[in-house]
Amino acid sequence: MQETSTAPQARDRVEGDASPRYRELEFGVRSIQVREAADGSFYVRSDRELAPHAQRMTDRLVHWAQATPDHSFIAQRERLAGGGTGDWRHISYAQALAAARSIGQALVARGLGAERPVIILSENDLDHALLAMGCLYAGVPYCSVSTAYSLVSSDYAKLRHVVETLSPGLIFASDAARYDKAVRAVLPADCEVVYRSSAAEAAPHTRFAELLATQPTPAVDAAMRATGPDTITKFLFTSGSTKLPKAVINTHRMWCANQQQIAQTMPDMAKGPPVLVDWLPWNHTFGGNKNLGLALYHGGTVYIDEGKPTAAGIAETLRNLREISPTVYFNVPTGFEYIACAMESDAQLRTSLLKRVKVFFYAGASLAQPVWDSLHRTQESECGERIVMGTGLGMTESSPSALFINRPDVRSGDLGVPVPGLELKLAPVDGKLEVRYRGPNVTPGYWRAPEATAQAFDEEGFFRTGDAVQWRDPQDRNQGLRFDGRIAEDFKLATGTFVNVGPLRAKIIHAGAPYIQDVVLTGLDRKEVGAIVFGTPACAALSGLGADATLEQIMHSAPVQQHLQTVLDQLAQTATGSATRIARAVASTRAPSLDLGEVTDKGSINQRAVLQHRADLVEGLYAENLPFVLKPKQA
Repeated sequence: MQETSTAPQARDRVEGDASPRYRELEFGVRSIQVREAADGSFYVRSDRELAPHAQRMTDRLVHWAQATPDHSFIAQRERLAGGGTGDWRHISYAQALAAARSIGQALVARGLGAERPVIILSENDLDHALLAMGCLYAGVPYCSVSTAYSLVSSDYAKLRHVVETLSPGLIFASDAARYDKAVRAVLPADCEVVYRSSAAEAAPHTRFAELLATQPTPAVDAAMRATGPDTITKFLFTSGSTKLPKAVINTHRMWCANQQQIAQTMPDMAKGPPVLVDWLPWNHTFGGNKNLGLALYHGGTVYIDEGKPTAAGIAETLRNLREISPTVYFNVPTGFEYIACAMESDAQLRTSLLKRVKVFFYAGASLAQPVWDSLHRTQESECGERIVMGTGLGMTESSPSALFINRPDVRSGDLGVPVPGLELKLAPVDGKLEVRYRGPNVTPGYWRAPEATAQAFDEEGFFRTGDAVQWRDPQDRNQGLRFDGRIAEDFKLATGTFVNVGPLRAKIIHAGAPYIQDVVLTGLDRKEVGAIVFGTPACAALSGLGADATLEQIMHSAPVQQHLQTVLDQLAQTATGSATRIARAVASTRAPSLDLGEVTDKGSINQRAVLQHRADLVEGLYAENLPFVLKPKQA
């Protein structure tokens, strides 16, 4: 093997005199070490070693309860009797620890543990957080489950799978009126149900207030002391968009190591203490591990945002951001799109959001360049400087953060460099480089799934991610990596030509912004690449139709069809061959299905599941017997 180590090409801190000017932001990792193997693999590490860190997340709760007992850990707006929300209700670190000991005592008394864990069905709220802290303190694993499995799904298949996989001893839901139907559908015979608020004819249950009122004894403190780095903290289920979800084991070591890795790679995220205004659901590793963990590890505050990046839900998010100024702000691309639009005319929002934020950060789909440009224009107008838009790469199995950008001039698709303590293996697979992980933040495997666990790791113990990457600049590897799609999504045309789905999909979304939400590419064993286009909510306004218009009417309207036609024509002009030319496209008039695995509850569309369940649409696209099929005008 050949080993290279390159020196930093820039200062550790980006000053305000950069061009363009960015708000001061520290990057903790500026150079990497690369070993190249004879088989074409690369082994990549940060030049920084992982520093000593806490052994248990519980230790951080205890520390802050002693050091800053009155500081707010988590806050949520109070629900008003007539509907809506009022002022913020805060839970301090001292209150969170006291509640954790009481709840933990109740769990210990029930004999719960890894073989009989706790399942939480509720959305993000204060009781959800306190129950999670109680589980941590008592050493009882918990699993926050996607609310869509209970409230959107019609057959409860995924929820039933979660329950069968974990064999819970206790299921908690905030509101019996909303969750009782789902609970009754999947409830095992020996499982206790806990509701915060009751409802007529609900399943037999315990009130959450009883857990909170439990008197702690030395038994719960002994249970806490018995936990260690290898103790399971939680199970997080994968999205399950192609198969049934798998239960990813999360340990104290994983969570603590990853928070230390984040702090060393993006130090400004951990300074402050951090203040977050966050809606990202805790059943996802982004919201439940990274964001909630960021506050807990560094003594910060999470303001629970009950808004959503939707036309109906964004108003609450904007209300919260006008009132609370975060130090770091996380969202998905659709959320940033709404915020970018609102900031153009909302002076109060601009002032509050940009007051002290050190970095924006997105995950999920690609952020369209027009949205990026709009954010930068507003920031420069308001502050005279840009806010760095952070990106990276991670997954549920890596706690989640594996790579972060290490420079301010971020481009869509940039991933950055590995966090300290994590080794990457870039393994040649089907003409690409698959990135694989080995380090303290990587899961030991899937719960009760030994075969899936064995298949997930290669012969050297690296976790196979399925993500492909390439060097941002092969001549300067310190610039890090770029995303090169999902290996499993790529396919061959009938001509034998490979279609690189990830970059092409991102190119279409970028060209169609702000009206294209996602694209599923077709063409396996066919001569041409096709596309099924999913529109954004902005298509409704573009269509010019009224509020009662159906999705089919909106997507088939003349303005929307004309926009898609323009996008196809523009893309055809820059295509370099059959693998990069969209020869035909159709707008989807049916929303992706959660039950069929076409979409996750965070909005990520799965290519394979859509192609599987819409085979007739794909066939019609190529048989040319569908209405509203678009083709580029350029020959």
